[in-house]
Amino acid sequence: MRIELKDGAGGEAMEKIIREIISAYDFSDYGEVPLSALDDSAVVEGVAFTTDSYTVRPIFFPGGDIGRLAISGTVNDLCAIGAKPMAISTAMIVEEGFSLEDLKKIVGSMASTAKEANVAIVTGDFKVVEKGSVDKIFITASGIGKRHPLLDENLKKANCHARWLMDSNLRKGDKIIITGYVGDHGIAVMTARGEYGVESNIKSDVAPLHRVLERSLEIGGVVALKDPTRGGVAEALNEWSLKSKVGIELYEKEIPVREEVASICELLGIDPLTLGNEGKFLIAVRENYAEDVLECIRELPESKDARIIGEVTEEHNYVVLRTEVGGRRIVERPIGDPVPRIC
Repeated sequence: MRIELKDGAGGEAMEKIIREIISAYDFSDYGEVPLSALDDSAVVEGVAFTTDSYTVRPIFFPGGDIGRLAISGTVNDLCAIGAKPMAISTAMIVEEGFSLEDLKKIVGSMASTAKEANVAIVTGDFKVVEKGSVDKIFITASGIGKRHPLLDENLKKANCHARWLMDSNLRKGDKIIITGYVGDHGIAVMTARGEYGVESNIKSDVAPLHRVLERSLEIGGVVALKDPTRGGVAEALNEWSLKSKVGIELYEKEIPVREEVASICELLGIDPLTLGNEGKFLIAVRENYAEDVLECIRELPESKDARIIGEVTEEHNYVVLRTEVGGRRIVERPIGDPVPRIC
């Protein structure tokens, strides 16, 4: 057997690789949030730590580029555990013959995004490999963050005994918020490739979401955050359901999907819920705080279109979509993101 593209595209296939091959070895479960939790970040001696590699194709796409993607993704993974991002390291592997002008644009984008997120790029590495050994440029970014000063009071309001915003924190009655339109990044990257004969005016949502974390914690009652990247909303919610041992009910009429995204998805037979996003958070919040959190984050441009799209239930232990026509269907965990190499 050989590794396939789907094995690295998020979803069930990648989960199987991680659990059956990588996690099968006796790595020490070290820290407050260890490797076995498979959350967006680990926590070691009070410090949140995350790492990811970025291989998006094309490297420049409507709304962003691989540099902005690498910094935003790292910041958002730290925020998702309840940390305030502090510092990032980056390592670049560049193909021989790569344009110096493009490299300057990418590094400039990384610098401006880091400034936007109030985080420092403090160290890194740079390698060049023979032409054809890598597709233009790949970037690996790692980040560290400290416990957000508002996290303790937030968890106290939520009556949540966990110390961090973990995937396993959900309970019956929690409301699910999405901070904006679903599927923009996946469609922007896919149509930029020109492979499907489909054009669009959709731009990627790629952005650091540190201010969304800040505003959410100010109100309180937040128990979990997740950025629905590879595998999209479907994958993220299924992870919550599995780890928290609860069911989730979604309201189809409340899920924001742009008309153009919906049309392209219908044409190509893609479920928008499985498309990757790079500037959205799913927020699980206690019911009595949900409306206040929603109102507060809507004041930010990056979450002005936020909506409550569902709730947690104990009637079942999977994700269900209540359709606009009154039906119900199970939202299955995707095998992988339908658009490979979106991040």
